[in-house]
Amino acid sequence: MVKIRTRFPDVSPETLYDVLHDPEYRKVWDTHMIESKDIGFFNPNNDIGYYSMACPSPLKNRDFVLQRSWLDTGIEQLILNHSVYHKDYPPRKHFVRATSYLTGYIVRPSRNGDGSELGYVSHTDPHGKLPVWLVNKVTQIFAPKMVKRLHKASVGYSSWKLLNNPNYKPWHYPEQIMAPRIRIEECVKSAEEKNSKYNYVDESELKESLVKESTAMDSD
Repeated sequence: MVKIRTRFPDVSPETLYDVLHDPEYRKVWDTHMIESKDIGFFNPNNDIGYYSMACPSPLKNRDFVLQRSWLDTGIEQLILNHSVYHKDYPPRKHFVRATSYLTGYIVRPSRNGDGSELGYVSHTDPHGKLPVWLVNKVTQIFAPKMVKRLHKASVGYSSWKLLNNPNYKPWHYPEQIMAPRIRIEECVKSAEEKNSKYNYVDESELKESLVKESTAMDSD
């Protein structure tokens, strides 16, 4: 599990919340993302999506099927997700299906009166029989760099959004949701799928020197 709390003095809470939601802009700033897709929605504040990410070589790439929930109270904004099953998105070849037990963001106005405060927590199992030293190392590197990229993306969001479908914000306007509605039966595993061992890819023999080189990426 990793927890981060930080302040963006030059970014409003409203902008930060939009950046965390906007799927088209995420393609611009999320350098780890391979694919992101809306699968469907339960209601205007709950959806299911697919997300795959590139991992530094020689690790296998990871992917997730996630239920996401969000709420804007007017004072603070929350976005949470956890892994779920969906029948149309079984484990894929060349990916290890990872598990998010809880990943979330909370956005508030800064108590200093300038910008916003961000709280981030992620309790995730990458699976794949990874050595403990590697999980610890990647976690210590990945989360702070993600926050740095998020800050940079937030500073540039307003100018980008003006040129890219500026009125499209389905997280604010549910009538803009285009994804199909999900039926709960689509999210129930069969007995065979419950017993699947797809997560157990052995990466325990990775050489630390190779991973040290690869985790030097994203130097910005």
